[in-house]
Amino acid sequence: MTEQELTMDFHKNAERQGPGSAFETRKALGLTGLDQDKPIKIADIGCGTGAQTITLAENTNGSIIAVDLFPEFLEKLEARARELHFDDRITTMACSMDELTFNEEEFDLIWSEGAIYLMGFRKGVEQWRPFLKTGGYLVVSEISWITHSRPKELEEYWRSSYPEIDMVSSKIRILEEVGYLPVAHFILPQYCWLDNYYRPMREGFSGFLTEHDHSKAALAFVREHEQEIAMYEKYKDYFSYGFYIAQRR
Repeated sequence: MTEQELTMDFHKNAERQGPGSAFETRKALGLTGLDQDKPIKIADIGCGTGAQTITLAENTNGSIIAVDLFPEFLEKLEARARELHFDDRITTMACSMDELTFNEEEFDLIWSEGAIYLMGFRKGVEQWRPFLKTGGYLVVSEISWITHSRPKELEEYWRSSYPEIDMVSSKIRILEEVGYLPVAHFILPQYCWLDNYYRPMREGFSGFLTEHDHSKAALAFVREHEQEIAMYEKYKDYFSYGFYIAQRR
């Protein structure tokens, strides 16, 4: 199997494909100031199996288009939406996030938790901006440094994994440069990583390896993720996801 196929297979039964929580999603939504009773239109880009999509449906009166590359993730979201009777407000789209064909000024709110890194922060916020109505809101979470200096080992690890990692101030400056008004930001607390993402991930390693007969590819996949967890546990005071809330000028 390819690395992409292994990624899909490992994460398809997980509640979350990245750090986060329903509380933090509600907090970010509240910071937009949007009227939760208004029938707004929302795009959730890189939705995964849709933990935050469901939270958005529970806390707005919006219609939501949930976008992800993997149909298997979307099937999980669709089943959950039917179970909770949100299937009339949540529709799914299997598509790459850098190949979206939405109309100009189609959405009141564009949301993306832990996924924009796949195309890069600047490229993502710039390409998605035309899809927002003037005055509409962009809410994204993005890996960010939370200290001005950090250990060399950590710096080298993230520079090789995601060169766009940067200070919160740099992310805010990018938003301003491409035509947004930054409204608020906050940092994901550690439980969003340790309890909600990494603990379930660790619990899934054994079954995943058994399912794939301890193949070289599966072992390499697990080792890579074990290293990621170890780096977070060792250096969690230096980086996190920043939640960025901005309005289209």
